[in-house]
Amino acid sequence: MSHETRTESDSMGQIEVPKSALYGAQTQRAVNNFPISGLTLPTELIKAIARIKWSAAAANQQCADLDEEKATAIQAAAQQIIDGQHTDQFPIDVFQTGSGTSSNMNVNEVIAHIAQQQGVDVHPNDDVNRSQSSNDTIPTAIQIASVMAVEQKLQPALKHLIDTIRKKAVELRDVVKTGRTHLMDAMPLTMAQELNAWAGQLELTAQQLPQLCEHSQVLPQGGTAIGTGINAPEQFADLFARSLSEQTGIAFKASRNPFTGIAGQELNVQLHGQLNTLATTLLKISNDLRWMNSGPLAGLGEIQLTPLQPGSSIMPGKVNPVIPEAVAMVAAQVNGHHTTITTAAQQGNFQLNVMLPVIGYNLMQSLGLLTQSCQVLADKAVAGFEVNHDNLEKALAKNPILVTALNPVIGYSKAADIAKRAYKEKRPIIDVAEEMTDMDREQLAQLLDPKSLTQSD
Repeated sequence: MSHETRTESDSMGQIEVPKSALYGAQTQRAVNNFPISGLTLPTELIKAIARIKWSAAAANQQCADLDEEKATAIQAAAQQIIDGQHTDQFPIDVFQTGSGTSSNMNVNEVIAHIAQQQGVDVHPNDDVNRSQSSNDTIPTAIQIASVMAVEQKLQPALKHLIDTIRKKAVELRDVVKTGRTHLMDAMPLTMAQELNAWAGQLELTAQQLPQLCEHSQVLPQGGTAIGTGINAPEQFADLFARSLSEQTGIAFKASRNPFTGIAGQELNVQLHGQLNTLATTLLKISNDLRWMNSGPLAGLGEIQLTPLQPGSSIMPGKVNPVIPEAVAMVAAQVNGHHTTITTAAQQGNFQLNVMLPVIGYNLMQSLGLLTQSCQVLADKAVAGFEVNHDNLEKALAKNPILVTALNPVIGYSKAADIAKRAYKEKRPIIDVAEEMTDMDREQLAQLLDPKSLTQSD
């Protein structure tokens, strides 16, 4: 690796920068100042900042604040970043200045350097950052990146999981099993009813996401330093939003109160709150799958998940529910992200939130983790599991809670006595009920039929 450097200057003086780097002095100062985690901003956020530079250049040109040559050069350089080039040129730690100024200048410097390589004299502050501040750029970038991730990645993955569950429910519509409340035997239900409950829980999130994204499409860009729009033309915000919308195909709008989006992070707390809800649902589904798969001999053994890999380095033949376990860990991680984002969003001191990079980092991490989790849970756990019919039928036959169906006929107390005896003697409830009541077996069979008990009146 080459250790050759070049000298770069900024308002604080000179500093040595790697000779091959596309960035300049302010980026290098941040690299030197924040050797904290080794974590850098997600690529999606860097691309979102580049989209801002692209659209700002268009807006500035339309405002006659930037000549065509410079605007074109900025857009061409920004497009390279949007297309995924130069990903190694954004080395700044997430834990940096709270406004994200370092990352904003990192992108400004890279774009200016690329433009200069093409023979156009572009300044990172005066040209690339024209009509902008880090204070409106970074909040805007978080909103752009999150909206695009939800619409283009999370929503399709979530729909795929819901559709997969619904399809599996249709396959298992005639399979009856023992229900459980408090992890204890309860009234029977079909596996379709159980799976459709999962789908319904997931749909609550799926229904909320578009509305939350609509709110996040209203951007504070154009508010510049604190929301007043200092150094930006009056029409800049609207022209910027129009250009960005054309570039992304998403209907972004300029906020009429950019002070709100710069000082506060309520939109991202709300959005991540829904991601936290999704994580909670995924954990519930994962745990249900793990319990249903448990055993296969000493557990419930109701289903068998698709075997994917050896489960133990010492116990031959052991196979574990690895996909639900992985998704459960994602849920725990997202829960942690929500705490971080909530705490960080509280740091909107006067006119600026000063924990923007960590909010953006955690939000994008959650979006990526949940997108992939929905996909793998659908494809590698839900779609292929098999039902152990014998185990389901044995449990149903001895389930003393079926006696609940006799309550209207013999009363709660008598039914409780039957249930206790059936449980104690480990006998089918119908046999004990026949001995302890004057009802004939045909009548009992009709009342205690597990399939009929899954149907509402």
